[in-house]
Amino acid sequence: MDLGVCVASKIDDIDYVVRAEELGYSHAWMADSQMIWSDPYACLALAAQRTSTIQLGTGVAVAATRPAPVTAASIATINRLAPGRTFLGIGTGNTAMRIMGHKPMRIAEFDDYLTALAPLLKGEESAVEWRGQTSLVRHIMPNDGFVNFEDPIPLYVSGFGPKSLALAGKHGDGAVLSIPPNPSFMENVWRGVERGAEAEGRTIDRADYLTCSLSTIAVLEDGEAVDSERVKAQCGAFAIASLHYSYDQFRNFGRPPSGPIAEFWDEYRAVVEQTEPERRHQRVHGGHNCWVLPEEEKFLTAALLDATCLVGTRDQLIERLRDLNDAGLDQLMILPPFDPRYEVLETVGTEVLPYV
Repeated sequence: MDLGVCVASKIDDIDYVVRAEELGYSHAWMADSQMIWSDPYACLALAAQRTSTIQLGTGVAVAATRPAPVTAASIATINRLAPGRTFLGIGTGNTAMRIMGHKPMRIAEFDDYLTALAPLLKGEESAVEWRGQTSLVRHIMPNDGFVNFEDPIPLYVSGFGPKSLALAGKHGDGAVLSIPPNPSFMENVWRGVERGAEAEGRTIDRADYLTCSLSTIAVLEDGEAVDSERVKAQCGAFAIASLHYSYDQFRNFGRPPSGPIAEFWDEYRAVVEQTEPERRHQRVHGGHNCWVLPEEEKFLTAALLDATCLVGTRDQLIERLRDLNDAGLDQLMILPPFDPRYEVLETVGTEVLPYV
């Protein structure tokens, strides 16, 4: 199994990607959330100049904030700097859109977007709908040194539910996931991807189709508890992000969460809903995947940490990653909290990565 890193894009911290390459991580997925972090394409350009082997791309780009030709030109520019090691991960914008008070792109819109985007990533002409008008669009200077379409740019589609997984099968060279670190979930993933491919007349070769899931890892010390302060520091922000997602789902669809979140759901809602409704969309994602807000620390239970992150001894983690790989997951990308990110990168890179 490959291990990659999902990077909270920060324009003056390209050393993090450089060190990930040195340790043997396969991919650097630069996150795209315009009202939280730096611009991912600016960060990718700098990373391309300072690395030589690690795969570089978006993790994931947000379809709703950029027209398809802009996305294609942006990633093809990075491909000019890092030929043959550039990829595009793309999704509907669950966090990036909600932080602005909007819902992610609808599935039908995302389908149309991907249909327009795929030819553009190859430098081909595409019918692009924008502002109510459909026009034929292509990069008219593809061979003059501005972009690179000659080296393929793999398209990895983010999918959480069956409909988006079907789009990953219909359009993608791979699927970007955020599933619990449990091998049993992979069969549902493959079912959704292959159903979408079959509807389009495609046949998915599992050996050539990338599956990558987002999580994070903490290596336990001897006798250490899953909910120790050190583990909370290394995994807490990722675990708490699952509450942010659950609140958005509840607000949109009225469905309260199950599992470990259900134990404190009413108390968590009360914390979030202290913020006035017109600004609540900003509050929900406070500290998103970087740190835990003080008032949310009490929700970091052992059950939540275990359900959302990979926490275990070195040998346990190696076994769990191999089980995930056997179930059909090709890569796990880790997103540690901001402050201990180098420590986590180093520990996982030296104690786990060489053995998976």
